[in-house]
Amino acid sequence: MEILGLQNKVHDEARQGEAFAPFLEDMNQYKKHFYIESYGCQMNFNDSEIVASILNKEGFGATRNVENADLIFLNTCSVREKAEQAVRKRLTEFKKLKVAKPGLLIGVLGCMAERLKAKFLEEEKLVDIVVGPDAYRSLPGLIEEAETGQKAVNVLLSREETYADISPIRLDSNGVTAFVSIMRGCNNMCSFCVVPFTRGRERSRDVNSIIAEATNMYERGFKEVTLLGQNVDSYYWIDETTNETVTFAMLLEKVALISTDLRVRFSTSHPKDITDEVIYTIAKYENICNYIHLPVQSGSTRVLQLMNRTYTREWYMAKVNRIKEIIPDCAISADIIAGFCTETEEDHQDTLNIMEFSQYDFSYMFFYSERPGTLAAKRYADDVPLATKKRRLAEIVALQNTLSAKSNQKDIGKTYQVLIEGNSKKSDEYWMGRNSQNKVIVFPKINNDFKKGDYALVKVNSCTQATLMGEIV
Repeated sequence: MEILGLQNKVHDEARQGEAFAPFLEDMNQYKKHFYIESYGCQMNFNDSEIVASILNKEGFGATRNVENADLIFLNTCSVREKAEQAVRKRLTEFKKLKVAKPGLLIGVLGCMAERLKAKFLEEEKLVDIVVGPDAYRSLPGLIEEAETGQKAVNVLLSREETYADISPIRLDSNGVTAFVSIMRGCNNMCSFCVVPFTRGRERSRDVNSIIAEATNMYERGFKEVTLLGQNVDSYYWIDETTNETVTFAMLLEKVALISTDLRVRFSTSHPKDITDEVIYTIAKYENICNYIHLPVQSGSTRVLQLMNRTYTREWYMAKVNRIKEIIPDCAISADIIAGFCTETEEDHQDTLNIMEFSQYDFSYMFFYSERPGTLAAKRYADDVPLATKKRRLAEIVALQNTLSAKSNQKDIGKTYQVLIEGNSKKSDEYWMGRNSQNKVIVFPKINNDFKKGDYALVKVNSCTQATLMGEIV
Protein backbone atom coordinates (compact mmCIF):
# COMPACT_ATOMS: atom_id res chain seq x y z
CA MET A 1 0.00 0.00 0.00
CA GLU A 2 1.18 3.51 -0.72
CA ILE A 3 0.42 6.27 1.72
CA LEU A 4 -2.05 8.69 0.24
CA GLY A 5 -1.78 12.30 1.25
CA LEU A 6 0.54 11.29 4.04
CA GLN A 7 -0.35 14.16 6.30
CA ASN A 8 -1.67 12.92 9.64
CA LYS A 9 -4.41 15.49 9.39
CA VAL A 10 -7.16 16.33 11.84
CA HIS A 11 -10.28 18.28 10.92
CA ASP A 12 -9.90 21.44 12.95
CA GLU A 13 -12.93 23.53 13.82
CA ALA A 14 -12.55 25.74 10.77
CA ARG A 15 -12.50 22.75 8.44
CA GLN A 16 -15.42 21.13 10.25
CA GLY A 17 -17.51 24.22 9.55
CA GLU A 18 -16.71 23.95 5.86
CA ALA A 19 -17.10 20.19 5.82
CA PHE A 20 -20.63 20.15 7.17
CA ALA A 21 -21.92 23.24 5.38
CA PRO A 22 -24.53 21.26 3.38
CA PHE A 23 -26.14 20.07 6.62
CA LEU A 24 -26.17 23.25 8.68
CA GLU A 25 -29.41 24.66 7.32
CA ASP A 26 -31.20 21.41 8.25
CA MET A 27 -29.63 20.94 11.68
CA ASN A 28 -32.94 21.33 13.52
CA GLN A 29 -34.59 18.45 11.68
CA TYR A 30 -32.33 15.89 13.38
CA LYS A 31 -32.83 14.72 16.96
CA LYS A 32 -29.30 13.29 17.14
CA HIS A 33 -26.04 14.52 15.75
CA PHE A 34 -22.67 13.06 14.87
CA TYR A 35 -19.20 14.53 14.78
CA ILE A 36 -16.38 12.85 12.88
CA GLU A 37 -12.64 13.45 12.62
CA SER A 38 -10.41 11.78 10.04
CA TYR A 39 -6.72 11.02 10.31
CA GLY A 40 -4.17 9.79 7.79
CA CYS A 41 -4.71 9.06 4.12
CA GLN A 42 -7.32 10.33 1.68
CA MET A 43 -8.89 6.87 1.69
CA ASN A 44 -9.82 7.47 5.32
CA PHE A 45 -11.38 10.83 4.46
CA ASN A 46 -13.37 9.13 1.71
CA ASP A 47 -14.47 6.42 4.14
CA SER A 48 -15.71 9.12 6.52
CA GLU A 49 -17.95 10.36 3.72
CA ILE A 50 -19.38 6.84 3.39
CA VAL A 51 -19.95 6.67 7.16
CA ALA A 52 -21.68 10.07 7.05
CA SER A 53 -24.04 8.79 4.37
CA ILE A 54 -24.91 5.72 6.44
CA LEU A 55 -25.48 7.80 9.59
CA ASN A 56 -27.54 10.39 7.75
CA LYS A 57 -29.95 7.69 6.54
CA GLU A 58 -30.32 6.59 10.17
CA GLY A 59 -31.45 10.07 11.20
CA PHE A 60 -28.16 11.51 12.43
CA GLY A 61 -27.34 15.06 11.39
CA ALA A 62 -23.81 16.37 11.24
CA THR A 63 -22.49 18.97 13.66
CA ARG A 64 -19.32 21.03 13.62
CA ASN A 65 -19.47 21.46 17.38
CA VAL A 66 -18.29 18.36 19.22
CA GLU A 67 -20.16 19.45 22.36
CA ASN A 68 -23.47 19.10 20.51
CA ALA A 69 -22.73 15.56 19.35
CA ASP A 70 -24.52 12.44 20.53
CA LEU A 71 -22.06 10.32 18.60
CA ILE A 72 -18.34 10.99 18.06
CA PHE A 73 -16.23 8.98 15.62
CA LEU A 74 -12.50 9.08 15.04
CA ASN A 75 -11.53 7.55 11.70
CA THR A 76 -8.02 6.37 12.42
CA CYS A 77 -4.70 5.58 10.76
CA SER A 78 -2.11 2.97 11.75
CA VAL A 79 0.53 3.69 9.12
CA ARG A 80 2.66 5.64 11.59
CA GLU A 81 2.92 5.64 15.36
CA LYS A 82 2.39 9.40 15.47
CA ALA A 83 -1.09 9.03 14.01
CA GLU A 84 -2.06 6.50 16.68
CA GLN A 85 -0.69 8.74 19.41
CA ALA A 86 -2.80 11.62 18.11
CA VAL A 87 -5.93 9.49 18.35
CA ARG A 88 -5.20 8.38 21.91
CA LYS A 89 -4.59 11.98 22.93
CA ARG A 90 -7.84 13.06 21.31
CA LEU A 91 -9.78 10.35 23.16
CA THR A 92 -8.52 11.63 26.50
CA GLU A 93 -9.76 15.09 25.54
CA PHE A 94 -13.27 13.68 25.13
CA LYS A 95 -13.28 12.40 28.73
CA LYS A 96 -14.87 15.56 30.15
CA LEU A 97 -17.54 15.50 27.47
CA LYS A 98 -18.47 11.93 28.31
CA VAL A 99 -18.70 12.72 32.02
CA ALA A 100 -20.93 15.71 31.34
CA LYS A 101 -23.04 13.81 28.82
CA PRO A 102 -23.48 10.18 29.95
CA GLY A 103 -25.39 9.16 26.81
CA LEU A 104 -22.57 10.24 24.52
CA LEU A 105 -21.15 7.41 22.41
CA ILE A 106 -17.56 7.42 21.18
CA GLY A 107 -16.40 5.18 18.37
CA VAL A 108 -13.11 4.37 16.69
CA LEU A 109 -13.19 3.54 12.97
CA GLY A 110 -10.63 2.47 10.42
CA CYS A 111 -7.20 0.94 10.49
CA MET A 112 -6.40 1.53 14.16
CA ALA A 113 -9.69 -0.10 15.12
CA GLU A 114 -8.86 -3.08 12.92
CA ARG A 115 -5.36 -3.44 14.31
CA LEU A 116 -6.25 -3.24 18.02
CA LYS A 117 -9.69 -4.84 17.79
CA ALA A 118 -11.32 -5.74 21.12
CA LYS A 119 -8.14 -4.81 22.98
CA PHE A 120 -9.07 -1.22 22.24
CA LEU A 121 -12.19 -1.51 24.37
CA GLU A 122 -10.20 -2.90 27.28
CA GLU A 123 -7.45 -0.28 27.13
CA GLU A 124 -9.54 2.76 26.25
CA LYS A 125 -12.49 2.97 28.63
CA LEU A 126 -13.86 5.89 26.63
CA VAL A 127 -14.54 3.81 23.55
CA ASP A 128 -18.01 2.33 23.06
CA ILE A 129 -17.81 1.25 19.42
CA VAL A 130 -14.95 -0.24 17.38
CA VAL A 131 -15.52 -0.67 13.64
CA GLY A 132 -13.07 -1.83 10.98
CA PRO A 133 -12.92 -0.43 7.41
CA ASP A 134 -15.09 -3.19 5.92
CA ALA A 135 -17.87 -3.10 8.54
CA TYR A 136 -19.43 0.34 8.19
CA ARG A 137 -22.73 -1.08 6.97
CA SER A 138 -23.18 -2.59 10.44
CA LEU A 139 -23.00 0.81 12.17
CA PRO A 140 -26.76 1.21 12.76
CA GLY A 141 -26.92 -2.09 14.66
CA LEU A 142 -23.70 -1.37 16.54
CA ILE A 143 -25.01 2.02 17.65
CA GLU A 144 -28.21 0.42 18.94
CA GLU A 145 -26.15 -2.13 20.84
CA ALA A 146 -23.91 0.55 22.35
CA GLU A 147 -26.95 2.58 23.42
CA THR A 148 -27.90 -0.30 25.74
CA GLY A 149 -24.56 0.01 27.51
CA GLN A 150 -22.86 -2.85 25.67
CA LYS A 151 -19.54 -2.47 23.92
CA ALA A 152 -20.03 -2.92 20.18
CA VAL A 153 -17.35 -4.36 17.87
CA ASN A 154 -17.20 -5.40 14.22
CA VAL A 155 -13.77 -5.67 12.65
CA LEU A 156 -14.47 -8.44 10.14
CA LEU A 157 -12.57 -8.00 6.90
CA SER A 158 -14.26 -8.67 3.58
CA ARG A 159 -13.15 -9.92 0.17
CA GLU A 160 -16.12 -8.25 -1.56
CA GLU A 161 -17.01 -5.00 0.19
CA THR A 162 -16.41 -1.84 -1.90
CA TYR A 163 -19.40 0.29 -0.78
CA ALA A 164 -20.14 0.76 -4.48
CA ASP A 165 -23.86 1.41 -3.90
CA ILE A 166 -23.40 4.05 -1.19
CA SER A 167 -23.29 7.66 -2.33
CA PRO A 168 -20.74 9.45 -0.12
CA ILE A 169 -21.67 12.72 1.57
CA ARG A 170 -18.89 15.16 0.72
CA LEU A 171 -17.80 16.22 4.19
CA ASP A 172 -14.45 17.71 3.29
CA SER A 173 -15.32 19.34 -0.01
CA ASN A 174 -14.73 22.73 -1.57
CA GLY A 175 -17.41 21.95 -4.15
CA VAL A 176 -14.78 21.79 -6.90
CA THR A 177 -12.68 18.68 -6.23
CA ALA A 178 -13.79 15.25 -4.99
CA PHE A 179 -12.37 11.80 -4.32
CA VAL A 180 -13.85 8.64 -5.82
CA SER A 181 -12.76 5.29 -4.40
CA ILE A 182 -12.14 2.69 -7.13
CA MET A 183 -10.81 -0.20 -5.04
CA ARG A 184 -10.08 -1.29 -1.49
CA GLY A 185 -7.41 -3.36 0.23
CA CYS A 186 -3.92 -4.27 -0.90
CA ASN A 187 -2.15 -7.45 -2.04
CA ASN A 188 1.34 -5.98 -1.84
CA MET A 189 3.03 -7.21 1.31
CA CYS A 190 5.55 -4.39 1.77
CA SER A 191 7.34 -5.41 4.93
CA PHE A 192 6.97 -1.99 6.62
CA CYS A 193 3.24 -1.61 5.98
CA VAL A 194 0.31 -2.57 8.20
CA VAL A 195 -2.40 -1.84 5.63
CA PRO A 196 -2.80 -5.37 4.16
CA PHE A 197 -3.65 -6.49 7.70
CA THR A 198 -6.02 -3.61 8.47
CA ARG A 199 -7.78 -3.18 5.10
CA GLY A 200 -7.70 -6.73 3.78
CA ARG A 201 -7.17 -8.15 0.33
CA GLU A 202 -7.42 -6.15 -2.86
CA ARG A 203 -10.77 -5.89 -4.64
CA SER A 204 -11.89 -3.57 -7.43
CA ARG A 205 -15.14 -1.68 -7.52
CA ASP A 206 -17.75 -2.09 -10.27
CA VAL A 207 -16.67 0.17 -13.15
CA ASN A 208 -20.25 1.26 -13.81
CA SER A 209 -20.69 2.54 -10.26
CA ILE A 210 -17.41 4.50 -10.55
CA ILE A 211 -18.48 6.16 -13.79
CA ALA A 212 -21.92 6.89 -12.33
CA GLU A 213 -20.43 8.55 -9.24
CA ALA A 214 -17.91 10.59 -11.23
CA THR A 215 -20.65 11.67 -13.67
CA ASN A 216 -22.88 12.68 -10.77
CA MET A 217 -20.04 14.76 -9.32
CA TYR A 218 -19.60 16.57 -12.62
CA GLU A 219 -23.33 17.18 -13.00
CA ARG A 220 -23.36 18.69 -9.50
CA GLY A 221 -20.66 21.18 -10.47
CA PHE A 222 -17.46 19.42 -9.44
CA LYS A 223 -14.60 19.99 -11.88
CA GLU A 224 -12.04 17.46 -10.68
CA VAL A 225 -12.14 13.87 -9.43
CA THR A 226 -9.27 11.91 -7.93
CA LEU A 227 -9.52 8.15 -8.31
CA LEU A 228 -8.42 6.54 -5.04
CA GLY A 229 -6.95 3.17 -4.18
CA GLN A 230 -4.09 1.64 -2.24
CA ASN A 231 -2.65 0.71 -5.64
CA VAL A 232 -4.83 2.04 -8.44
CA ASP A 233 -2.69 0.53 -11.20
CA SER A 234 -3.78 -2.96 -10.19
CA TYR A 235 -7.45 -2.09 -10.74
CA TYR A 236 -9.09 -4.98 -12.61
CA TRP A 237 -12.78 -5.49 -13.24
CA ILE A 238 -14.72 -7.91 -15.44
CA ASP A 239 -18.11 -6.61 -16.55
CA GLU A 240 -20.44 -9.61 -16.28
CA THR A 241 -22.90 -8.04 -18.72
CA THR A 242 -20.47 -7.42 -21.58
CA ASN A 243 -17.67 -9.74 -20.42
CA GLU A 244 -15.36 -6.76 -20.92
CA THR A 245 -12.16 -6.69 -18.87
CA VAL A 246 -11.46 -3.19 -17.56
CA THR A 247 -7.90 -2.25 -16.61
CA PHE A 248 -6.87 0.92 -14.86
CA ALA A 249 -5.85 2.54 -18.15
CA MET A 250 -9.30 1.77 -19.56
CA LEU A 251 -10.99 3.14 -16.44
CA LEU A 252 -8.94 6.34 -16.68
CA GLU A 253 -10.11 6.79 -20.25
CA LYS A 254 -13.76 6.16 -19.37
CA VAL A 255 -13.66 8.81 -16.64
CA ALA A 256 -11.82 11.27 -18.89
CA LEU A 257 -14.53 10.85 -21.53
CA ILE A 258 -17.28 11.99 -19.13
CA SER A 259 -16.38 15.55 -20.11
CA THR A 260 -13.31 17.42 -21.32
CA ASP A 261 -14.23 19.96 -18.61
CA LEU A 262 -13.65 17.37 -15.85
CA ARG A 263 -10.11 16.96 -14.61
CA VAL A 264 -8.96 13.49 -13.60
CA ARG A 265 -6.26 12.64 -11.08
CA PHE A 266 -5.38 9.38 -9.32
CA SER A 267 -3.49 8.14 -6.30
CA THR A 268 -1.56 6.05 -5.66
CA SER A 269 0.63 4.09 -8.10
CA HIS A 270 2.93 1.23 -7.23
CA PRO A 271 5.98 1.50 -9.52
CA LYS A 272 5.82 -2.20 -10.39
CA ASP A 273 2.27 -1.91 -11.74
CA ILE A 274 2.12 1.35 -13.69
CA THR A 275 2.14 0.35 -17.35
CA ASP A 276 2.94 2.06 -20.63
CA GLU A 277 -0.78 1.83 -21.37
CA VAL A 278 -1.52 4.02 -18.34
CA ILE A 279 1.21 6.51 -19.23
CA TYR A 280 0.06 6.76 -22.86
CA THR A 281 -3.54 7.25 -21.70
CA ILE A 282 -2.45 10.18 -19.54
CA ALA A 283 -0.61 11.66 -22.51
CA LYS A 284 -3.61 11.15 -24.81
CA TYR A 285 -6.18 13.09 -22.77
CA GLU A 286 -5.58 16.72 -21.84
CA ASN A 287 -7.97 16.51 -18.89
CA ILE A 288 -6.00 13.67 -17.25
CA CYS A 289 -3.51 15.58 -15.15
CA ASN A 290 0.21 15.28 -15.86
CA TYR A 291 1.14 14.21 -12.37
CA ILE A 292 2.13 10.79 -11.01
CA HIS A 293 2.82 9.93 -7.40
CA LEU A 294 5.46 7.20 -7.70
CA PRO A 295 6.61 6.12 -4.22
CA VAL A 296 10.24 4.99 -4.12
CA GLN A 297 10.61 4.45 -0.33
CA SER A 298 14.38 3.88 -0.68
CA GLY A 299 17.05 4.34 -3.34
CA SER A 300 18.96 1.25 -2.25
CA THR A 301 18.24 -2.05 -4.00
CA ARG A 302 19.29 -3.94 -0.88
CA VAL A 303 16.85 -2.02 1.30
CA LEU A 304 14.12 -2.27 -1.32
CA GLN A 305 14.47 -6.05 -1.17
CA LEU A 306 14.11 -5.97 2.61
CA MET A 307 11.04 -3.80 2.14
CA ASN A 308 9.65 -6.36 -0.34
CA ARG A 309 9.08 -3.64 -2.91
CA THR A 310 9.73 -6.11 -5.78
CA TYR A 311 11.78 -3.70 -7.91
CA THR A 312 15.39 -2.58 -7.99
CA ARG A 313 16.93 0.84 -8.00
CA GLU A 314 17.74 0.54 -11.71
CA TRP A 315 14.22 -0.65 -12.57
CA TYR A 316 12.68 2.33 -10.79
CA MET A 317 15.00 4.76 -12.56
CA ALA A 318 14.03 3.24 -15.92
CA LYS A 319 10.35 3.76 -15.04
CA VAL A 320 11.01 7.44 -14.26
CA ASN A 321 12.76 7.79 -17.62
CA ARG A 322 9.83 6.13 -19.39
CA ILE A 323 7.33 8.51 -17.82
CA LYS A 324 9.36 11.56 -18.82
CA GLU A 325 9.87 10.17 -22.31
CA ILE A 326 6.12 9.79 -22.92
CA ILE A 327 4.97 12.82 -20.86
CA PRO A 328 7.86 15.33 -20.86
CA ASP A 329 6.12 17.83 -18.56
CA CYS A 330 4.84 15.23 -16.08
CA ALA A 331 5.40 16.07 -12.43
CA ILE A 332 6.55 13.20 -10.22
CA SER A 333 6.39 12.95 -6.45
CA ALA A 334 7.44 10.19 -4.06
CA ASP A 335 7.21 8.68 -0.60
CA ILE A 336 10.57 8.24 1.11
CA ILE A 337 11.42 6.40 4.34
CA ALA A 338 14.63 7.23 6.19
CA GLY A 339 16.32 4.76 8.51
CA PHE A 340 14.65 1.48 7.60
CA CYS A 341 16.05 -1.62 9.32
CA THR A 342 19.80 -2.14 8.69
CA GLU A 343 20.04 0.97 6.48
CA THR A 344 23.66 2.07 6.13
CA GLU A 345 25.13 5.41 5.15
CA GLU A 346 25.72 4.00 1.69
CA ASP A 347 22.05 3.03 1.43
CA HIS A 348 21.10 6.53 2.55
CA GLN A 349 23.33 8.08 -0.11
CA ASP A 350 21.61 5.87 -2.69
CA THR A 351 18.30 7.44 -1.63
CA LEU A 352 19.67 10.97 -1.99
CA ASN A 353 21.10 10.00 -5.36
CA ILE A 354 17.82 8.62 -6.71
CA MET A 355 16.07 11.80 -5.59
CA GLU A 356 18.56 13.81 -7.63
CA PHE A 357 18.06 11.50 -10.59
CA SER A 358 14.25 11.62 -10.44
CA GLN A 359 14.10 15.38 -9.79
CA TYR A 360 10.97 15.00 -7.66
CA ASP A 361 8.71 18.04 -7.68
CA PHE A 362 7.79 17.23 -4.08
CA SER A 363 7.91 14.27 -1.71
CA TYR A 364 6.35 12.91 1.46
CA MET A 365 9.21 12.05 3.79
CA PHE A 366 9.35 10.20 7.12
CA PHE A 367 11.72 8.24 9.25
CA TYR A 368 10.90 4.58 9.78
CA SER A 369 8.35 3.80 12.47
CA GLU A 370 8.02 0.11 13.27
CA ARG A 371 4.41 -1.06 13.20
CA PRO A 372 3.42 -4.11 15.26
CA GLY A 373 2.30 -7.06 13.18
CA THR A 374 4.12 -6.11 10.00
CA LEU A 375 6.61 -8.41 8.31
CA ALA A 376 9.45 -6.03 9.16
CA ALA A 377 8.56 -6.09 12.85
CA LYS A 378 8.65 -9.90 12.79
CA ARG A 379 11.78 -10.35 10.68
CA TYR A 380 14.12 -7.42 11.27
CA ALA A 381 15.51 -5.46 14.17
CA ASP A 382 14.69 -1.76 14.18
CA ASP A 383 18.40 -1.10 14.61
CA VAL A 384 18.98 2.39 13.20
CA PRO A 385 19.29 4.84 16.12
CA LEU A 386 16.58 7.50 16.33
CA ALA A 387 19.14 10.30 16.13
CA THR A 388 20.50 8.80 12.90
CA LYS A 389 17.00 8.44 11.46
CA LYS A 390 16.26 12.10 12.21
CA ARG A 391 19.56 13.28 10.74
CA ARG A 392 19.04 11.30 7.54
CA LEU A 393 15.47 12.54 7.28
CA ALA A 394 16.68 16.12 7.68
CA GLU A 395 19.12 15.59 4.79
CA ILE A 396 16.34 14.12 2.64
CA VAL A 397 14.04 17.05 3.44
CA ALA A 398 16.79 19.58 2.70
CA LEU A 399 17.47 18.00 -0.67
CA GLN A 400 13.77 17.87 -1.54
CA ASN A 401 13.44 21.55 -0.63
CA THR A 402 16.21 22.30 -3.11
CA LEU A 403 14.61 20.14 -5.80
CA SER A 404 11.17 21.72 -5.23
CA ALA A 405 12.60 25.24 -5.45
CA LYS A 406 14.46 24.29 -8.63
CA SER A 407 11.30 22.81 -10.14
CA ASN A 408 9.27 25.92 -9.33
CA GLN A 409 11.96 28.23 -10.73
CA LYS A 410 11.64 26.44 -14.07
CA ASP A 411 7.94 27.35 -14.18
CA ILE A 412 8.54 31.11 -14.07
CA GLY A 413 7.42 32.62 -17.34
CA LYS A 414 5.19 29.68 -18.26
CA THR A 415 1.41 29.86 -18.61
CA TYR A 416 -0.82 27.15 -17.15
CA GLN A 417 -4.50 26.32 -17.10
CA VAL A 418 -5.45 26.57 -13.43
CA LEU A 419 -8.60 25.20 -11.81
CA ILE A 420 -9.72 27.77 -9.22
CA GLU A 421 -10.41 25.96 -5.94
CA GLY A 422 -11.13 28.98 -3.76
CA ASN A 423 -9.60 31.94 -2.01
CA SER A 424 -5.95 31.99 -1.08
CA LYS A 425 -5.36 31.13 2.57
CA LYS A 426 -3.56 34.43 3.11
CA SER A 427 -5.90 36.84 1.33
CA ASP A 428 -9.45 36.89 -0.02
CA GLU A 429 -8.15 39.18 -2.76
CA TYR A 430 -6.30 36.27 -4.34
CA TRP A 431 -7.44 33.02 -5.93
CA MET A 432 -5.79 29.67 -5.27
CA GLY A 433 -5.79 26.78 -7.70
CA ARG A 434 -3.64 24.00 -9.10
CA ASN A 435 -2.25 23.28 -12.52
CA SER A 436 -2.12 19.88 -14.22
CA GLN A 437 1.16 19.12 -12.44
CA ASN A 438 -0.57 19.47 -9.05
CA LYS A 439 1.30 22.66 -8.17
CA VAL A 440 -0.48 25.36 -6.19
CA ILE A 441 -0.69 28.70 -7.98
CA VAL A 442 -1.86 31.91 -6.28
CA PHE A 443 -2.96 34.92 -8.34
CA PRO A 444 -4.88 38.18 -7.78
CA LYS A 445 -8.57 38.62 -8.55
CA ILE A 446 -8.41 41.19 -11.31
CA ASN A 447 -12.13 41.28 -12.12
CA ASN A 448 -15.44 39.61 -11.34
CA ASP A 449 -15.44 37.36 -14.38
CA PHE A 450 -14.00 34.37 -12.54
CA LYS A 451 -15.44 32.27 -9.74
CA LYS A 452 -14.56 29.14 -7.81
CA GLY A 453 -14.65 26.16 -10.17
CA ASP A 454 -13.61 28.12 -13.24
CA TYR A 455 -10.50 27.49 -15.30
CA ALA A 456 -8.12 30.41 -15.78
CA LEU A 457 -4.94 30.83 -17.82
CA VAL A 458 -2.29 32.02 -15.40
CA LYS A 459 1.24 33.15 -16.17
CA VAL A 460 3.77 32.37 -13.44
CA ASN A 461 5.79 35.43 -12.42
CA SER A 462 7.53 34.28 -9.24
CA CYS A 463 7.62 31.44 -6.75
CA THR A 464 8.46 30.26 -3.30
CA GLN A 465 9.66 26.78 -2.47
CA ALA A 466 6.07 25.53 -2.22
CA THR A 467 3.92 27.93 -4.26
CA LEU A 468 3.80 29.57 -7.66
CA MET A 469 2.58 33.17 -7.97
CA GLY A 470 1.17 34.56 -11.15
CA GLU A 471 -1.45 36.61 -12.95
CA ILE A 472 -4.38 35.89 -15.23
CA VAL A 473 -3.51 36.41 -18.89
